[in-house]
Amino acid sequence: MAAPILAAMVPCPSLTRRQALLGLASTAALALPGCVTGQPGHALATATDPGALLDSVAFNLLRHEPARATGAGVDTGEHAYLRGRLGDTSLSGQAAYAEQLRRDLARVQAVPRAGLAADMITNLEVVESGYATALAGFALPYGDVAVGGWRNAPYAVIQNVGSYLDLPRFMDADQPLASAEDAEHYLARILAVPRVLDGELERIRHARGLGVIPPAFLLDKAIAQMTATAEQASQGAFLARAFRERLTRASLPLAHADRAEEAVRGPVLAALLRQLEELRQERRQASDAPGMYARPHGEEWYGWALRASTTTTLGPEAVHRQGLEELEALHARMDPILRRIGYTTGSIGARMQALSRDPRYQFPAGDPGRAEIMAVIEDRIGWIRAQMPRAFRTLVDPRVEVRRLPLSEEPGAPAAYGGAGSKDGSIPARMWINLRTTDLHRRYDLPDLVFHETLPGHVWEGEYSNRLPLIRSILAFNAFSEGWALYGEQLADELGAYDAFEVGRLGYLQALAFRACRMVVDTGLHAKGWSRAQAVNFFVERNGSKREEVESEVDRYCSWPAQACGYKLGHSQIVAMRDRAQEQLGSAFDLRDFNDAIVLGGNAPLDVMARNVDRYIARARRR
Repeated sequence: MAAPILAAMVPCPSLTRRQALLGLASTAALALPGCVTGQPGHALATATDPGALLDSVAFNLLRHEPARATGAGVDTGEHAYLRGRLGDTSLSGQAAYAEQLRRDLARVQAVPRAGLAADMITNLEVVESGYATALAGFALPYGDVAVGGWRNAPYAVIQNVGSYLDLPRFMDADQPLASAEDAEHYLARILAVPRVLDGELERIRHARGLGVIPPAFLLDKAIAQMTATAEQASQGAFLARAFRERLTRASLPLAHADRAEEAVRGPVLAALLRQLEELRQERRQASDAPGMYARPHGEEWYGWALRASTTTTLGPEAVHRQGLEELEALHARMDPILRRIGYTTGSIGARMQALSRDPRYQFPAGDPGRAEIMAVIEDRIGWIRAQMPRAFRTLVDPRVEVRRLPLSEEPGAPAAYGGAGSKDGSIPARMWINLRTTDLHRRYDLPDLVFHETLPGHVWEGEYSNRLPLIRSILAFNAFSEGWALYGEQLADELGAYDAFEVGRLGYLQALAFRACRMVVDTGLHAKGWSRAQAVNFFVERNGSKREEVESEVDRYCSWPAQACGYKLGHSQIVAMRDRAQEQLGSAFDLRDFNDAIVLGGNAPLDVMARNVDRYIARARRR
């Protein structure tokens, strides 16, 4: 999963979202530094140099999301000013962002394709798809749009969305702090936080004016989390404590830490309290209806979210039906394994529930169990790293750091997530593990989670994307990202991860079935009127999933509609393409070449990925 958007740039004119999208204010916007391509060293590139044009497009995007420049490690040299900025989260800031995307999409579409290399055509097609999808999202009357990312959300602030959650993790883990100049940038971002929070506040008030209020059970979580964050800020701890600790470790003067603490106790706390009061106001009006079907423009919003998440045109009914079919097929594979290990009666869900209660597969409670979980993760990363030459011709060697999620984030977060490091290598790849309770994990399902988040999953794939042009490293597509990570789980099984631990294969298959359940549950929540309890019970009863885990999962689907549908759909498409390549190439098929064709093509919409596979098949036939 990619890092969320953060923000506080040079202000752009007050435009409505639709004005920006329709281009009614484009002339005024073009005159403003910080809103378009007016920063040093980036004159408008022309279509005669597609590579330069794509670099220009990339930095136009990063000026609206400076935190992504830091995450990529490209906020250096003439772009170092980005390190001290955050993006504009207000309505006018979002409108200016959409206008920039509209102009850059037109520039990319104008590039002649004749005579271009296949990889450059892919680059252009990826930008076209990502920007067109984002613009369709910005045209909706509310919501948070992930430009080339995975976290599209109807609510700008909720239990797993908002700067009150994103900023502490980002600033501590990704914000450089090795010099006096770094300290200035760090402080500048802390001083910008009130403006970021107030921009979000403007948007959630705007949405409430349209009748868009999150479910009550999500607001309860968000209010509890933000109350804890405000308490930290009142003590000067939110953001400032980590800043002081890092300054001390770097042997840098602490004067900036004093200023940061003063800002956190004052303007930052005040902005947090304004957001908290708005959430409490919304809670007084909220219902427990979980899905987009119960929100204004909800059907339209969910339809767009499905297209963005899956990069297909499948509607809710087709996704729901496919999820049920894939669930049955996976349970048919689990049944004989369960019988062999002695679980012979009851549904698959009931038998997996019984397996989860087996103390042999549980981790101890508390810190001893947390230490064991960390040890298993490191062991599995070491094992799978050694297997990669058997599955790929082109190898990478990512530096992987395993970290526990911040305590404030754990209640609303999934079991884990991970991704590649920065483009320049200064920030390592990371797997973030949720350890709020060791009961989230079992010995038979933790290895599969590791393979998904690290190698051959998100971390491995992201290392290849980091070698592509900057815009390709920035843009990611949920169906590819998550489909690849599930395919990485499959590769680990094929490479022998469970040959001596068959119950581990059950964990892998249950995880795949879990993703099929997601397709059913997500569409059930947002298009079929399911309740939260109905969604939770589907996981527990049909798949034997752990209730502790799926309660947070279901809440996540309510705040990130459709995101969960991209996993299994993307995986099924990759497997179908592999089957097609094997059928057409016969003895000429080589798994390493196929895997290279997918991963070297970079993160892309599924139709673009399919064209890359077509080119691989054509090359293999000519050999």
